[in-house]
Amino acid sequence: MKKTVLPLLFMVAMATTWAQENIIGFSKDASVKQLQLESEFEKQLSTENLDQWMLLLAGEPHWVGTEYGEKNVKWMEKQFKSWGYNTKVETYHVLFPYPKVRVLELTGPTTYKAKLEAVPVEGDPYTSQENLLPSYNAYSTDGDVEAELVYVNYGIPSDYEELEKLGIDVKGKIVIAKYYGSWRGIKPKLAAEKGAIGCIIYSDPEDDGYAQGDVYPKGAFKNKTGVQRGSVMDMPLYPGDVLTPGYAATKDAKRLKREDAPTITKIPVLPISYEDAQPLLEALEGPVAPASWRGGLPITYHIGPGPAKVHLKLEFDWQLKPAHNVIATLKGAELPDQWVVRGNHHDAWVHGASDPISGLVALMEEARVVGKLAKAGKKPKRTLVYCAWDAEETGLIGSTEWVEDHRAELQQKTVAYINTDGNSRGFLGAGGSHTLQAMVSEVANKVTDPQTKVSIAERQAARNVVHGGSDKFALSALGSGSDYTPFIQHSGIAALNLGFGGEGSGGEYHTIYDTYSHYTRFKDPGFEYGTTLANTAGRIVLRLANAEVLPFELQQWYSTVDGYLGEVMKTLETMRSEVEKHNAKVAKNQYGLANDPKKPVKAAEKEAEIPYLDFSPIQNVLADLKNDIDTFSKVDKNQLSASKKAELNQALMHMEQALTSEKGLPRRDWFKHQIYAPGFYTGYGVKTLPGVREAIEQKEWQEAQEQIGVLTGTLKNFDAHIQKLNSIAQ
Repeated sequence: MKKTVLPLLFMVAMATTWAQENIIGFSKDASVKQLQLESEFEKQLSTENLDQWMLLLAGEPHWVGTEYGEKNVKWMEKQFKSWGYNTKVETYHVLFPYPKVRVLELTGPTTYKAKLEAVPVEGDPYTSQENLLPSYNAYSTDGDVEAELVYVNYGIPSDYEELEKLGIDVKGKIVIAKYYGSWRGIKPKLAAEKGAIGCIIYSDPEDDGYAQGDVYPKGAFKNKTGVQRGSVMDMPLYPGDVLTPGYAATKDAKRLKREDAPTITKIPVLPISYEDAQPLLEALEGPVAPASWRGGLPITYHIGPGPAKVHLKLEFDWQLKPAHNVIATLKGAELPDQWVVRGNHHDAWVHGASDPISGLVALMEEARVVGKLAKAGKKPKRTLVYCAWDAEETGLIGSTEWVEDHRAELQQKTVAYINTDGNSRGFLGAGGSHTLQAMVSEVANKVTDPQTKVSIAERQAARNVVHGGSDKFALSALGSGSDYTPFIQHSGIAALNLGFGGEGSGGEYHTIYDTYSHYTRFKDPGFEYGTTLANTAGRIVLRLANAEVLPFELQQWYSTVDGYLGEVMKTLETMRSEVEKHNAKVAKNQYGLANDPKKPVKAAEKEAEIPYLDFSPIQNVLADLKNDIDTFSKVDKNQLSASKKAELNQALMHMEQALTSEKGLPRRDWFKHQIYAPGFYTGYGVKTLPGVREAIEQKEWQEAQEQIGVLTGTLKNFDAHIQKLNSIAQ
């Protein structure tokens, strides 16, 4: 008797709790049913599956075009089919460079030949496999150059401003830059713009090595031979196959000539270890680097140029390779033409246990349980599309080609795209369309953190407060760096990117050390955060799939975008204030010139005054938007008729597209979204209100005023869409 009463009492208590909750997009009764479904979903998640699947999928290197990668694809296809999904593999043919020749040597005043090879480590058999991918930067151009070396810190715009103040020019030189500070592809891009003829990138131990903790295999961090691979494709222009910009790389697609592909670097670039970097940096003379430029090597950091002289030679085998996307579809029971798309990539630079397999196995476990529930009669209302992308590491290629291939249908049918990538333990990281912020916040408050036993929302809030932030849940804005990019920024589809991290730090990223052995020791032992990711993303997917009215919320979106405008206007005022202070000092001759001829400083000159920009058109349309959003927020969507809800859902599905402009951003028309974009000189890092913000940052004042007009027009279109929502809801 006792064995049956306790579960019954528990279910009554839970039903009472659920009855008190109304979740966004669901009526009171539907909320109870949905929360019961989510609880059942959570209980069936298995850490053991994640463990076994990672062992298999990360068993050997599997970059794009490899036999092991294709083996993984066939295995995943079989799994999805067994779980009840209509599964297919969609293949694109993409340009992939494999390194044939890699030579880096110091030719003067002393000599040193870089080893360019990471060593196997004891206790990790994966690091001694024979078929490891050599360390290189994909989409570096071929080249054979020799020149004096210049140390440029992180190789970002502010570093070149510092070099200019010191009178140091990199024209005709080879630069050496540290990883971090910006996305790696910005470093050769900027170097080429400044006239450099070659670029070397290394991981400094202060950022990614023994200064952070014990190195592998004793600890998680990068040892002296570890090298971060990675693409240096100019993705701020466009991601995807370099030869088919804006259209799918199908077998018979018309392709650019390789020499005409704008996203291949203009100069050769090579990543190296800090073991190989130290002799090069030691040979430099010239000014001592500023304090903020100095790293963790036991040397005095000099800038150069010279007398260190280096020879860099790179040759690649440029071939078309097949990129296989696994597409698994579970047809919706009531609304089959409304899709919730969920993705994670499967390709890796080497074994990729952390990046991306940790996220992929969470996605697969999520899909397995959803399929099991569907077979038990709990099929989602809307269609679910689970995707395992190929060729993400080389430039978001698999997802981009698929989106470009199916863009019109996706824009018509997709409710939202939910992305994951690598996963670790710690805190929830969530970014995306701010129309989804309220819904994600509700989910985050329902998922328990496995370590602290509070909700993942509470844990994130506590960390934010400790670091001086707000305790309110907030999504970050999306820049680039993973497969959400073609969905939100090219196609105007609402998107999310999810993952846990912050307590699984290490130096394995894109190295031969990103293995099952490393992951299970340092990243997520026991895979508890893997199932927590599946739980979080799965609840979001199920809510989007089953909502009576799609759970988009606009008041938090408005507050966020209004805040972005405030930031842009403050940036302009700060720039104006700094120019005024500078010019006042010039007028009073308060700048002195250095007497040291080895440290020449340019005489200070007046800077051009910053003109007035008229933001009133944006402010006016935001005021209109606020009124219309307030009106929509007061509507009780649960009281609408079924036909009204259906009409409203169709309009809500396409709301994000109203925030795009088909003309795209200046000098990069592939990027259509006017609220979020990766920065032209930040790569992955986001620029919000990008057209206006970047024109101001680059001091292109006429363009800035023009982009204010473009953004105003976009926001007017969005306001018209909100007015349409209000007319439907009346």
